[in-house]
Amino acid sequence: MSRLKTACTLAVLLSGSVLSTAQAAGTLTIATVNNGDMIVMRQLSQEFEKAHPDIHLNWVTLEENVLRQRVTTDIAMKTGQFDVVTIGNYEVPIWAKQGWLTEIKPDAAYDINDVLPSVREALTSDGKLYALPFYAESVMTYYRKDLFQKAGLTMPDAPTYDQIRQFADKITDKSGQVYGICLRGKPGWGENMAYVSSLANTYGAQWFDMSWKPMLTSDAWKKALTWYVSALKEDGPPGVTSNGFNENLALFASGHCGIWIDSTVAGGLLFDPKQSQVADKVGFASAPKGPYGKGPTWLWSWSLAVPVSSHQGTDAQTFITWATSKEYVKLVADRKGWVAVPAGTRASTYAAPEYQKAAPFASFVLNAIKTADPSGQTAEPRPYTGAQFVGIPEFQAVGTQVGQTVAATLSGQMTVDQALTAAQSSVTRSLRQSGRAK
Repeated sequence: MSRLKTACTLAVLLSGSVLSTAQAAGTLTIATVNNGDMIVMRQLSQEFEKAHPDIHLNWVTLEENVLRQRVTTDIAMKTGQFDVVTIGNYEVPIWAKQGWLTEIKPDAAYDINDVLPSVREALTSDGKLYALPFYAESVMTYYRKDLFQKAGLTMPDAPTYDQIRQFADKITDKSGQVYGICLRGKPGWGENMAYVSSLANTYGAQWFDMSWKPMLTSDAWKKALTWYVSALKEDGPPGVTSNGFNENLALFASGHCGIWIDSTVAGGLLFDPKQSQVADKVGFASAPKGPYGKGPTWLWSWSLAVPVSSHQGTDAQTFITWATSKEYVKLVADRKGWVAVPAGTRASTYAAPEYQKAAPFASFVLNAIKTADPSGQTAEPRPYTGAQFVGIPEFQAVGTQVGQTVAATLSGQMTVDQALTAAQSSVTRSLRQSGRAK
């Protein structure tokens, strides 16, 4: 079964898992997202159990939004349901300061200096490491070379959003179920708002000014969101508000998308003929630029961390060290092929001739991650860091709230102006209630 199908199957089977706070001694409960690379980790974890017969693994694999809700509740309440959690560089510095995460101290054999500096630093707080990266990503543009050739189009190395829209219009064939563009539409701070926030940045928009006043009704936000809504309504697939990363990955891999702007980690799946029906037809380019052109750039890592509430912290650290090690990368390469190894974390992966041969996108992705700048300049000064998120605790709630409002523009329930006015009001209220803004 392909990783795409496996992800969907496991999500259905495990989304309703009932957890017990009284796990048997030696059993680690691992909460992870239903992305393809994590499904592989679960499959290969039998090798870990063989090497550590006194440690048993209990997996809870969930859709992204559900995972975040469950893990946040558990870790904040310190109920100890999870021994290992899959979180990102948004949560790590915030939760570390709250005292919710265990400091990670890998031994010399782990070779922490092999982990790319930008990724390692994003998981560090006050000089201490609080998570180990399973895979890391920036953002890029995927496109169907055959569709572009048929339409007489050439994708630039660094396209603009105006060009992307023109291309999407020309390759859309709804009668043939080929859609010019696929983008995240599923509501969630890490789903649609990850993409929309990065889109807004390159249009010169931002979430807050230096006084923490929301700037969601600015002309730049209106132009960015208008582009997004128009592109998906005219050239996107049906049911876009149900499509997150996994759904768009499945659409592109099965031949239904002409252009997809999303995580660099998808390259390992789209170029793998075992996972993708269009593996020999995929081209790639930089993420598009809008009128502002600059702005913070996307950097994310799905990482494994150990909550302080875990009663089996030593075993948990043993597992996350294994799952993010050079040896694990080699295990995936041996079992699944080099193109399928977790991307974006280790310099040694990109130095491997086998990976360079199997993954034509490797050097491109490595450069994107090395040069990613989540603290980059916005059009106006800003009081926060982050590219596809805002690095404050309130953003998990605020981003999801605005994500629901943005989704309403795609379903026709609200206009762009109505959505941004409503978002401005709700975010203002939330930040005042939290005490961050006056």
